[in-house]
Parts: sequence; C-alpha cells; structure tokens
Amino acid sequence: MLAGAAPAWAGTSGARVSLPAPSGRHEIGVVALHLEDRSRPDPWVASPPYRELMVSVWYPALPGGGALARYMPSGAAERFDAGGVHGIPPGRVDWAATRTHAREGAPVDPRGGRRPVVLYSPGSGDPRVWGTVLVEELASRGYVVVTIDHPYESPAVQFPDGSVRGNEPVLAAFAQAARDGTVPALLEKILRVRTADTAFVLDRLDTLPRGLSRVVDTTRVGMFGQSAGGITAAQGMDEDRRIKAGIDLDGTLEFNQEPNGTNLMPVAEHGLDRPFMLMGRDGSDHTTEPSWRAFWSHSSGWHRDLTLRGSRHQTYTDLAAIMPQTGLDPDVVEQHIGTIDPARAVAAQRAYVTSFFDRWLRGHDDHLLDGPSPRYPEVVFVP
Repeated sequence: MLAGAAPAWAGTSGARVSLPAPSGRHEIGVVALHLEDRSRPDPWVASPPYRELMVSVWYPALPGGGALARYMPSGAAERFDAGGVHGIPPGRVDWAATRTHAREGAPVDPRGGRRPVVLYSPGSGDPRVWGTVLVEELASRGYVVVTIDHPYESPAVQFPDGSVRGNEPVLAAFAQAARDGTVPALLEKILRVRTADTAFVLDRLDTLPRGLSRVVDTTRVGMFGQSAGGITAAQGMDEDRRIKAGIDLDGTLEFNQEPNGTNLMPVAEHGLDRPFMLMGRDGSDHTTEPSWRAFWSHSSGWHRDLTLRGSRHQTYTDLAAIMPQTGLDPDVVEQHIGTIDPARAVAAQRAYVTSFFDRWLRGHDDHLLDGPSPRYPEVVFVP
C-alpha cells in the first residue's frame, strides 16, 4: 500500500499501514541489538553510568524462517504515538501492528562473501525505524545496514527488559538552552554524542552475533541519515576515516536553529575528501543554504547536490510512504511531505541512494549520478 491506497483501519487502534516492498533480489533478516559502551558515561542521565544503545541490523537472509518483524516494539510504539507524529494525531496509526518486510532473526545468507556495510542515523527526535523504506531497499540489494537509535534524543527506545526511554532529558536541555541563549552549544553537544555513538557502533561491527560478523566488510563502510542523521553522517566521516562515503538527506551543517551560516560545523568549514552526496528539499541546496555552500566549496572529494521537486523535510523519511495512508486531509499531508507524488519520492530516493553506495562501496557504476535522467524527472542536479 502506498499513495492513494485506502487505510486498513484496525478499530480504535488506528491504521495498520504498510511499507512499499523493496525491489532487490535478497530476502531480508533483521535483529535488534543492545550495545553497552562502558568506556564513557551517558551524557544525558546519571544512571546507568555508561552509554547504552539500541541498534537494528538488516541483512540479506536465507529464504524462510522467522515472522515478519514489527515496525516498532509495542512499548516504543505506544510512547512514539502518544504525542502525535509529524501531523499524525495519536491513535491514527497502529505502529506496533505495522510490519516490515524483514524476517526477525532469519539466518544470514553467507553466499556472496563479505558485504559492504551502511549505517543509518535518524533525525533529531525521530526513531531509528524512520528510514526503513530506504534501509530495506539496501538490504535487499545485498548490503548489511545498521540503524542507530540515540537514546534520550530519540522519542522512544525500547530495551530488552521492556523499559522504554524517551527524549525528556534532551527536551529539558533544549528548554534550558533556549532560556540561557546556549542552543548552539547544546547542538554541538548533541552532535558530539551522535558521532561518539557512531564510532562505537563501528568498533562493534567485528563482534556482531548470529554470524553477521563473518559477512560484514569493515573496509567498505558508508553512512547516511535524514536531518540530524545526515549531519551525523557528514561529521562522522570527517572524524572517522572508516566511513568511506556518505549521504546527507536535508540536514543543515551548522549549530543554529535557523540556517544562516554564522556557526558552521567543522565539516562545513573544511569539507570532505571522500565521496559525499547532499539531497535537499525543494528550495534548499548549496546555492541557497549557507552551510551547504561552505561544505560544497571546501570539499575536494567527489560530491553531488540533488533536489526532489516538490519535496519537504519529512519527504526523506518513511512519512512519505506512511502519511498518504492515514486518511488525513490532503493539505496536512502536503504540509509535511510536499507536492511530490509519494510513490515517485520513494522510487527516486531508493534509486539514487543505492546508486551512490553501489558506486563507492562496490565499484558498480550505473551512471545514474552522472546527470539528469528521464526516468526520474523529479530529481534536479544542482550545478
């Protein structure tokens, strides 16, 4: 089910929406992992006295085995839904009943040898599942993808003991920073936490369970994310050369609440020497967005800047696939995901994200990134 389809209402529990099926040839497996970084304290809470993360690993799997994984575990889904989600009122979607296309705990497919790895980081205030449409596509094309939740910034992170940790600590920090006039410093702290989380996940790739460590190629690692996740990909690449290529989906590269170019992040000040792609909402590109302009002018590595015509900030999340199924007023849908046809938005993002990582992590160039394509007229190459 995608744009134009009628929502399947599940009584008072909301719609059981569906995600578009991935197009690759591989079956997909997924496992959720609880990671403990005992080398550093958690920056947001006193207990536990070390940083804990939840990640999911998506991978090519052997056929059969395992039930389709939930989009969210029930506790996280309840917390996520409680305050409404980007224009979707509470109770409108049954997040826990929604299913992915991945089999939970399915045996990893060892055929094909070691596979490239891609990390995904979500936007600020969003959960790691918010990029599932793109993540499943990559996994179906033969990638191992690790999605990262950043606890106390993500709105709902459920741990194996059933506890759910929300984003109240970071929301309180934002409220205090707004009163003190220190929001840029707080944004810098958030980015430091995120890049440390990323480096820790990279450290753990060689120890993944269920045979996954035997199929990951840690010499071929990429990263992408939306909004703050795209920022994390860019700054993470700047600080960690294990990341070979990255994509920023509509994330400004500065420590300001509004993009005005006065407080650039380090990666914007000197750019990158490795492949990186910017994909922005309509009207925001390196000719109009100051931090992207700085990054563009300072980057010596291969770089591209693409725009989806008619897109908005949340077009680069699963909201593009989910929101048209909610039965909400079309004006509300357009406010959040723009005027671009949702199915076309999904198809274009999948094509260009896959093309980018195929080119730079696999050495397979389909030339889609060489210039405009009649197959994707909604994609603008910004010169």
